[in-house]
Parts: sequence; C-alpha cells; structure tokens
Amino acid sequence: MTAIEILFYCLLFLVAFLYASVGHGGASGYLALMAIFSITPEVMKPTALMLNLFVSLTSFIQFYRGKHFKWQIFLPFAIASIPMAYLGGLIHINGDLYKKILGVLLLIPVIRFWFFSKVDVTEFRKSNWVLSLLIGAAIGFMSGLIGIGGGIILSPILLMLKWTDQKQTAAISALFIFVNSIAGLLGQLQKGIHFSSDMYIYVGVAFIGGLAGAYFGALKFKQSVLKNILASALLVASIKLIFTSTETKPKGTKIDSSVNNAAH
Repeated sequence: MTAIEILFYCLLFLVAFLYASVGHGGASGYLALMAIFSITPEVMKPTALMLNLFVSLTSFIQFYRGKHFKWQIFLPFAIASIPMAYLGGLIHINGDLYKKILGVLLLIPVIRFWFFSKVDVTEFRKSNWVLSLLIGAAIGFMSGLIGIGGGIILSPILLMLKWTDQKQTAAISALFIFVNSIAGLLGQLQKGIHFSSDMYIYVGVAFIGGLAGAYFGALKFKQSVLKNILASALLVASIKLIFTSTETKPKGTKIDSSVNNAAH
C-alpha cells in the first residue's frame, strides 16, 4: 500500500467519524476528498452515496437509541425529498458544472461546523408541513443531482427554524440522508453507475469511522478542534473546485491507480 493510499484512507476515516458524530453520512466530505485526489465525477457521485448508506444508518441507530428521533418532523421532509432525489439522480451534468456546484455546496458544511455546532435550542417552535415539503423537495433534488444525502443542508435549517435541538437534528438528518441516498442511487442506476474497484475498502473504512463517530457523538463527545480542521479542509476544497477549471481526463487518473481504479 502506497503512502497516498494510506493518506486517502486515513482522511476517509476522519471524515466519516466527524460527520457521523453530528448525524451526517459525510457525502460532502467524501466528495471533497475524492475531488482533491482527482477522482472523476462519474465515480464520485455513486461512491459518495454508497458510503452515505452505511455511515448514515449507523449514525441514525445510535441517535435513535438515545431517543432523539422525531417522526413528525422527519416524515414531510422525506415524503417530498425521496422522489426528487430519484429525479435528480437521473440527470447528468458535465464535469466542470458538477464541480462548480459541489464547490458551492461544500460551503454549507463549513458554515455548519463553524457557526452551528454550538447552537443550543431551548425554546421550540411548531413545525410546518407545507414548508417542510418544499424544503424537502429542494434538498432532495440537489441530493440526487450532486450525490449527497442532503443532511448537511437540512441540519442548519432545522436549527434556524428551532424545530429541533442538536441531537434531534442529528437523528433526523441521519435517516434523511439514508433514504435520499437510496433514491439517488436508484436514479443513477437507470443511466449506469461507475464504482471504484476498491469500494469494499472504502465502505469498510467509512463504516468503522462512522460507527466510532456516531457512538462518541451520541455521548456528547467534544471534537471542536477536529471539526475546525475539517471545515478548513472543506473550504480549501470548495475554493479549488469553484475557481479551478478541469480538463477532460480518463476516468480514475492522477492519484495512485490502486486508490483511483474506476470500474466501468
């Protein structure tokens, strides 16, 4: 195993750990990581969604066991987002536009980690079904289009609306990510999917990282320093994606072939 491979897997573990600790699957982090290592969008989208399935489900189970989940808040978001995530998964966009959109979306987890990690909701407001349906539909479509679960977008919205506290937000976001990731993958299956031949290693590393992150996150584990490091890395990746033009390359090039082997 090369040094580049070891670095990639260590970063993958860290991303899964930190995202799961706040109830997220980590797709935006995985996409940023794969973009930095120059993995192509055709491989990035389904890979991130597949990793999301394992990490978000693990995170949801931990937070659900802690009795933080609220079905009445989750349902309208899911009802609207699932079909829209499937629709988004059907749509193909070129690599340059994809990376620009991803770069903008990566700013959301940066804001989430820097400005909403310490939000303490003490007075709750009543949720609104119509507003929830509209928000769910918009996030779902973007989730399928880009290859994220949408939880990183939903979380700050829930906190700003004061419908849930931090733990409830994490539980709802985790299941929201899981169902959207399934819908997005189903949509992408209709037009063909490209997975890395090392997918089983990706899943194993992310699953272990997610399991640890969800466990410590549910126990109020504090990891502010690591979150700041992750947010800084995401900001760098965002700037790189937004302001750097990409050239057309063969699928799965630039980094070591054992890390970036694209299967067609």
